[in-house]
Amino acid sequence: MSLLANFTVLGGKASENLARKIANKLKAKYIGSELRTFPDGETKITLKDKPRGRIIVVQSVYPPVDSNLIRALALVSQARKYSSHVYAVIPYLGYARQDKQFLPGEIVTISLVAKLFKEAGATRIIIVDIHSMIALNLFQIPAKNVSAVQELVKYFKRFKLKDPLVVSPDIGGIQRATHFANHLGVEFIALEKHRDRKTGKVMIKSRNHHEVGDRVIILVDDMIGTGSSIIKAAHY
Repeated sequence: MSLLANFTVLGGKASENLARKIANKLKAKYIGSELRTFPDGETKITLKDKPRGRIIVVQSVYPPVDSNLIRALALVSQARKYSSHVYAVIPYLGYARQDKQFLPGEIVTISLVAKLFKEAGATRIIIVDIHSMIALNLFQIPAKNVSAVQELVKYFKRFKLKDPLVVSPDIGGIQRATHFANHLGVEFIALEKHRDRKTGKVMIKSRNHHEVGDRVIILVDDMIGTGSSIIKAAHY
């Protein structure tokens, strides 16, 4: 109890509800933040109180990705002024797809993002269902990936579906689909997705999965940008 009371949770505007829930779960102090946006789009963050003890910064990096990333780094930097233990909780981490050079000249941006969190003052980072474990390994501070799969499985169990089938839109998602299917106690398959690296166009192929039939399909993927992969997989 005394250890948990030593935590302060800072909630960024992108993840205030989650930050409050984490604070309640830990019985820790919660501090929110105010966000002011200037005419040119620049934002200014003001903490509503002074944090103390070990600090947990909760701020997702979803669209607008660049803005929310800067805000996450700013919160981490400010938190480090008050504590030598700053844990960054990033439910969604933008740039995780840019984990290697697919075409000549491409920048591996997640490598820079990883360095920025360390330089800002984060001593540990926790991410939910990161797109790439390669990206996770680029962090120079202790980094942990946690999965929401078990919570999603609980949701689907409510429906008591008859003989559902878990489907991954691409081969790269086999591990995720396997994890999901095992917890749900059902079968899974993976389609073959091909993306044109220059145009971004997506094509879905199959291996004549006759086992699909009239079964209820649960499409499992980790992130949706435009939804093209999920839509094509559903149409298939």
